[in-house]
Order: sequence, then structure tokens, then C-alpha cells
Amino acid sequence: MSHPIRIGVQIQPEHAEYRQIRDAVAEAEDAGVDIVFNWDHFFPLHGDADGKHFECWTMLAAWAETTSRVEIGALVTCNSYRNPELLADMARTVDHISDGRLILGIGAGWFGRDYAEYGYEFGTPGTRLADLKQAMPRIRDRWAKLNPAPTRDIPVLVGGGGERKTLRIVAEHAHIWHSFGDAATLARKSAVLDAHCADVGRDPAEIERSVEVHSPPSVVGDALVAAGATLFTVAVGGPDYDMALLKEWISWREAR
Repeated sequence: MSHPIRIGVQIQPEHAEYRQIRDAVAEAEDAGVDIVFNWDHFFPLHGDADGKHFECWTMLAAWAETTSRVEIGALVTCNSYRNPELLADMARTVDHISDGRLILGIGAGWFGRDYAEYGYEFGTPGTRLADLKQAMPRIRDRWAKLNPAPTRDIPVLVGGGGERKTLRIVAEHAHIWHSFGDAATLARKSAVLDAHCADVGRDPAEIERSVEVHSPPSVVGDALVAAGATLFTVAVGGPDYDMALLKEWISWREAR
């Protein structure tokens, strides 16, 4: 299975009024991006730690109505913040609102302040990954029971690079693996993922390889493609949401 080159943008919901976020989503869609992501945190990750910030999934529901072409999702949802059955229902609902454009991005969680201030048990990286592992079949079981059913087999994106546990979860459950790092890191971890796929009897070509990019495509694009990436996501922060680098990546995709 071959995957087309796709470009995503993560519009970080921090330090901006909602109208600025909405305008950034519209600008990205008009520019030709394939996927618009936000993130699932309760406080800014950059700059003023107590700056403006908005919640992930209520925002995705709004994006489902105000966009028409792009896929949408969180990069990524924190598994700890919602019961898996509830998250499955939320995802199914946004899937319907968007006419089948939702990607369920999910990860084990890591940002301690979110947990502390919102009353979630932080645990350890190991316990959070164990929770994610047991949540994935519960999400799929709930999708099978919901009426109406999801409009499609909702794509699952799992973010993270832990080679022993996270990549095993990717092999078992994900359509997309989202990674961080350079081409050499991507190639090495992708080989680990391939080995997990062999262990669970899955064709590794089914899993799209995604990477966050911070440099122009002229600098890193060809090497990342050679390492197996086909989905490239640019992160933009508020309040200005500068789309210049994103538009370079969109132009690069078109030139290919």
C-alpha cells in the first residue's frame, strides 16, 4: 500500500482569541492543507503559562461545521482525560458533523499540569501507556455498538516514539504513526515499528508515517520521504498563526 504525500498543520489553541483560531483554520484550508490539527491540553505549552487557551474537542466540533474539505483531529488527544467509551462517542459525533473527516489522534499523555489542575491521576509513563493500550479495544468496541455507527472506519493516529510499548500499540491499532525527529530517527524507529507489525501479523505498509517538521521542505523533505514519511505537519502558534512555512510545504507537495 502506498500513501500519497499529505500536509498537515497543527493550529495550537494558545495565546489567541477564538476568532483568530477560526481564521487560521480557514486560511489553512484555503491554502490547500490536507489535515488541520489542534492539541489536547488545558494550558499553553509555550510562552505565558497562564495565557489564553481553549479546549480541544469542543473546538473540533466547531471546526467540523466551519470547514468543508480538510480532515480534522487532535495531535493528539490525551487518553487520560476521558473515559474510552465517552471518547469513542465524541469521535463518532464529530465524524458525523464533519461528514467523515475526523482522525482520532491519541496518545498516553505527558503534561503534568493538565493532570494536577484538572484532577487526573498522573501515574507514570508506564501506567499511562498501559491505560492507552487497554483503551484502544474499548474505543473500537464502542464504535461497533453506537447508533448511528461512524460514517467510516475512523482513522486512528497514535503519537509517540517509545520503541517497546508505544510502537507496539501503533502496530496493533493505528492507521497513522506520528513521530518527532530527523530522517535518521524516523528510519530507525520505523524499522522497529515494522518488527512489531511482523509480530502481530500486520502489513507495515498499512500504517502511514507522519512527522512534525520545523524546516523548509528544500532542507529536509527528500530525506524524510526516503525515510518513509508521507504526512508532514507544521505547527503554528497563536496569536499570529504565521502560515509561511506551511505554504512552502503545500507548494512542495504540489510540485511532486
